[in-house]
Amino acid sequence: MTSTADGSSSLALPVLDADLEARLRARMVEVEERLEREIKSEAAFITGAARHLMHAGGKRFRPLLVLLAAETGDPTRDGVVTSACVVELTHLASLYHDDVMDEADLRRGAESANSRWDNHVAILTGDFLFSKSSELTASLGADAVRIQAETFTKLVEGQILETLTPGPDEDALAHYLRVVEGKTGSLIATSARYGARFAGAPLEIEEALTAYGEKVGMAFQLSDDILDVSSESDESGKTPGTDLREGVPTLPVLMARRSAAPEDARLLELLDGELTDDGLHAEALELLRRHPAMDEARRYVLDRAREAQDLLKVLPEGPVRDALDAFAVLIATRTA
Repeated sequence: MTSTADGSSSLALPVLDADLEARLRARMVEVEERLEREIKSEAAFITGAARHLMHAGGKRFRPLLVLLAAETGDPTRDGVVTSACVVELTHLASLYHDDVMDEADLRRGAESANSRWDNHVAILTGDFLFSKSSELTASLGADAVRIQAETFTKLVEGQILETLTPGPDEDALAHYLRVVEGKTGSLIATSARYGARFAGAPLEIEEALTAYGEKVGMAFQLSDDILDVSSESDESGKTPGTDLREGVPTLPVLMARRSAAPEDARLLELLDGELTDDGLHAEALELLRRHPAMDEARRYVLDRAREAQDLLKVLPEGPVRDALDAFAVLIATRTA
């Protein structure tokens, strides 16, 4: 669902059951209204800076996953909507910090906070949102605080590892997968966990959904990597080859490097150099698109999606399990 609360936008998760969809839409409106209240500060400038990215768009996938996971128990219980706000505020806060680290000019098609104001404002706004998330977490109890702290540790570790070059004896792909697990998988895993936990679902289901969320979260990021190479236009929401141009290691690139054959010498030469030149960038993009690493990367993402689907066997059959199952497939095969 987009960041507007008018109920007109499609849900980020594939839900075929009309009653379930209606319940999720109604509760997402509650989440949106709660988020608006929580980010208000006595200082109008802080409120405006905090609203900047929240109003810039976004599918609200994490809070929606909380609400869907809560359908495995009693979704009306206290704590469900609050925990949905916790994960979204944590995610939004991380985006402000990410943009500073990446020196990004745009986020979700809008001017990034660091570009609109400066790095100090962006960092402190992210800190403000993290603090608001922490306040809400405290209201959920000590166990929620522990889970959130563990999640935040993994998230920050992933961000730090992303800035580090793997050592000479370290597998670059394994290093990158640790980054993805921390930066993306950890919070999505907690989203599913919170939903089940605060709805009072059985522990077996909570544990299965936590593992499901981590695998789906990783697949979500890794499918982005594939789209960066395979998309032919800006329709995917990204300019094709953005990561490639910026020298960001992604799943297809790392797999191509690992399995390089003699005929890949030109691709490796390009990957080792600067790709700011449009001609060299286009050549590298075309060579990578034709490389077997692309199919290998797709298989890897599909395998993670299948593993996520297998974890859902502990859930009773029905529209909730169907929606979670369909989402795993959508993540692995999406084109945008």
